[in-house]
Amino acid sequence: MEEKLLKEKRNPWENINIDEKERIYNFSQGFIHFINESKTERECTKTIEKMLKDSGYKNIEDVNTLKTNDKIYYINRGKNVYAAIIGEDLNRGFNMIGAHMDSPRLDLKPNPLYETNELALLKTHYYGGIKKYQWVNIPLSMHGVIIKKNNEKVEINIGEKEEDPVFTIADLLPHLSSKQEKKTLKDGIEAEDLNILAGSIPINKDNEEKVKLNILTILNEKYGITENDFVSSEIEFTPAMKARDLGFDRSLVGGYGQDDRVCSYASIKAILDIENPKKTALCILVDKEEIGSMGNTGMFSNTFDYFVDMLLEKANIEKTEKNKIYNNSKVLSADVTGAYNPNYPDIYEKNNESYLNRGISLMKYTGSASKGGASDASAEYLGYIRNIFESNNVVYQVSEMGKIGIGGGGTIAYILANKGMDVIDCGIPIMSMHSPYEISSKFDIYNAFKAYKAFYKDNL
Repeated sequence: MEEKLLKEKRNPWENINIDEKERIYNFSQGFIHFINESKTERECTKTIEKMLKDSGYKNIEDVNTLKTNDKIYYINRGKNVYAAIIGEDLNRGFNMIGAHMDSPRLDLKPNPLYETNELALLKTHYYGGIKKYQWVNIPLSMHGVIIKKNNEKVEINIGEKEEDPVFTIADLLPHLSSKQEKKTLKDGIEAEDLNILAGSIPINKDNEEKVKLNILTILNEKYGITENDFVSSEIEFTPAMKARDLGFDRSLVGGYGQDDRVCSYASIKAILDIENPKKTALCILVDKEEIGSMGNTGMFSNTFDYFVDMLLEKANIEKTEKNKIYNNSKVLSADVTGAYNPNYPDIYEKNNESYLNRGISLMKYTGSASKGGASDASAEYLGYIRNIFESNNVVYQVSEMGKIGIGGGGTIAYILANKGMDVIDCGIPIMSMHSPYEISSKFDIYNAFKAYKAFYKDNL
């Protein structure tokens, strides 16, 4: 009766054979390579577009008509990816997985470069929910684009190669930080103090800002840019540390940007690994989730509807059918959740948390306190997803995130639910989420891939 009625409590690793373990580790090595090469939403988009092209996907703008089993994609402003395999009957809706490629970071202000006390620094404005104290005294790398006056685009990536310089934000030494240490953890580092050290050598000129001028000279010689060009730029600073295996047993992955690139990677790998789905399989990878999903590259943008309109037009289906198609669609909002951290047990309700190494996590609702801002998936839809996972040997768990009222979170789930789709959050647990060095389980990463692949293939 115990075996029949109670949940399995053994660690899933105990049931893994040698072949399965090798598949888990190999898949995770691909993910580690992906996040090391793709630290911004632009870099992720470029990498994923190449993956799609290499797998035979065509840009929908280059296709006149669509038929069953055609593989197409669309890139929105270099920050969004929509990829689809056309099913037998589009009116039956989509099997859709949505993830986001943006992560918390430090952005440069429009006028960032200044000099003080013969040091050149860069002013930043943090992006997304961060603990500011975690971003000082770590190596930082510089990524992004600058659009010059003549509209030439300059791409910048400094700090990732071994021979590159890195950057940092200098904190106070303990000997002089007695006042700082009396502040709350939240206010110990002020937002306006997140200034990045950029250089210290003055140029041999009669100028009040000799170090700043020297930095601009270096940038001009390498990239042909001037100080004014920062106005039309998108420059992000991310941790320069590489993602790596973590732990003696190499069972974990430590690295920046796993929220939510781990789900983005698993979902795009899953759609690349299927053929001939009965229902149209659709993968959407969006931007701006960390700051509310606004803007023309966020999930609230009408660009998603524009892509669907193109798809329907080229499949010779009336656009008046779009709402019907949405209503028939099923969605996994593939976003990570917080993993139980044994160093801080008091904030968790242990029976309803996500744990590392227990598989992908289903969250019926997110939001905060009274489920505010949640879409709250129905029991019927949760039962449908559960059936897919259990039929395909996907290890999963069902959870919330912390005790009621402690905090909360949100994803793109409610935006898609508002279109009439059945949606549930379904992602892997992450420890130290939103920090410069997040932690995930290789077992969970691989089970996310298995879960997404099974969902894409389902025919109900």
